[in-house]
Amino acid sequence: MTPAIFDLGNVLLEYEPRRLFRKFFPEPEELERFLDQVVTSDWNDRLDCGWSFAEGVADLVARHPAHEEPIRAFRERWLEMIGDPIHSNVILLEELRLAGVPLFALSNFSAETWPLARPLFPFLEAFDGILISGEVGFGKPDPAFFRLLATRHGFGLEGAVFVDDNPSNVQAASRLGMKALHYQGDPHALRNQLGEVYPFLTSGVSRPPQDG
Repeated sequence: MTPAIFDLGNVLLEYEPRRLFRKFFPEPEELERFLDQVVTSDWNDRLDCGWSFAEGVADLVARHPAHEEPIRAFRERWLEMIGDPIHSNVILLEELRLAGVPLFALSNFSAETWPLARPLFPFLEAFDGILISGEVGFGKPDPAFFRLLATRHGFGLEGAVFVDDNPSNVQAASRLGMKALHYQGDPHALRNQLGEVYPFLTSGVSRPPQDG
């Protein structure tokens, strides 16, 4: 059966730095400036690809000493950025699992924060394999990250389903021949998109009929 590969943050679980940092910056303009100019996406990407928080935080504090407290909170209070499971999509995941679909997760995640998050979400046990960028030193949209997952678990990327909320990652997966789905916050649309590959998701039958 065609494998399905899911991103985690904002596909299956809520991740939003604003949940934490609006406690430091109640004014929206100040909050957005901090996110755009201090704890930037490039800085966070380096953490997700193996840079230690000790080094990353020290580097940022040295460059932005006026923001030392919220910078240090990025690590010390990291769990406050994590929200709830995205229940509609977790239900989809469970339907796929019950149908015998091979399930994998491919996520840009720091190796230091992944052990904090994983115990909070029991649905992660549904996956047959999970590849975390911080544990291997590189991540999406690098094609090698996708290929490593496939090599480790013995399947081909051509035609495999991939779901992510980041357009760059979706484009990278598409270039590898995957059926890449851009999740934009609408679980019903995602069910319909997945139903093109797994018709039981939209047929009203919870799983394919079992032989015998």
